[in-house]
Amino acid sequence: MVIERIELLVRQLVRRFELSDDTLSAPKGTILWLPYICQQLARGNLHHVPCRFPDLRDDRVLKGMIRWTLETQARSLSSQLEHGGFIHQLLERVHGLLLRVWDAAPVRPSEGLTRAVARLPLRSKVFHQGLEAIEWTAEERGLAGLCELEGIPWVMDMDQFFEAWVEYVLEYVTRQTGGVLHRGRTRQTLVPLHWEPPAAATQLSLLPDFVLEAGDFTLIADAKYKRHLEEFASHERWDIAEDTRERHRADILQVLAYSGLFAAPTTLALLIYPCTIETWQSLQRRKRLIQKAIIPVAGRSCELWLSAMPMAAKADEAAEPLVQALRERRLASA
Repeated sequence: MVIERIELLVRQLVRRFELSDDTLSAPKGTILWLPYICQQLARGNLHHVPCRFPDLRDDRVLKGMIRWTLETQARSLSSQLEHGGFIHQLLERVHGLLLRVWDAAPVRPSEGLTRAVARLPLRSKVFHQGLEAIEWTAEERGLAGLCELEGIPWVMDMDQFFEAWVEYVLEYVTRQTGGVLHRGRTRQTLVPLHWEPPAAATQLSLLPDFVLEAGDFTLIADAKYKRHLEEFASHERWDIAEDTRERHRADILQVLAYSGLFAAPTTLALLIYPCTIETWQSLQRRKRLIQKAIIPVAGRSCELWLSAMPMAAKADEAAEPLVQALRERRLASA
């Protein structure tokens, strides 16, 4: 999060005019006559003219603070290299940003300095968030050490987190089974609805979470961060609360509606729910990790699949039951 904010800040570095003193071959701005007469003219250097002139430059103080922050982050990340490739990727990202501020001397941000920089006019939200990341680093609350994140606020949407995990697992499934994975997150699965009259529109489009298109089947997957399969795995259907069954029925109707959007000869509508590793292992022993129902559709094959997926497992382990089910489905239809 700190590096992300600093990267956005670097992209929006403020440029402003600063007075610069330099010796030029031609006059520019204000000629510094005393140094010119005493130093250059006395030595016969008639074309060495000391001048003071406004120069459009990046905010040197801010760039210095950014450089200090990035160097501090780089040292902290270097102490965690044994924790995996992700640390190496972050370190490369930091080094790339350092190249963009290398011309500024590092400036350790103090409370007074950051307060003064924050008061400058025309500062955006990106600037203030970047300055906050600099302050976290200076206070040693935003470094890469194992115990140095205390005090930084985090907000995590578990629906999005679970959907991202399912996407990661489905990417592994796609590599194992072939095909192309389309993602609703990037609106690759968007199907617009055309209403007549247009003013009657209540829903402008349908957007499945994932669509895996292979040569012999199309898999439409929807990730649902709900405890439905946890409850169905541990209780009989008639013991489940009516409102839970109603919500589950709505999930089924939604993914089946999505399956009708694609004219593939074989369509698999998949609902994926989270579960604990204990429930997943129990379902695995009972061979109920993927539960299937045949949907009677004229002219093509359509199946409804329900699957449980733990977030505590490795991606290949979580993907293996689905990979195996797709391979078995492919062999059965061959």
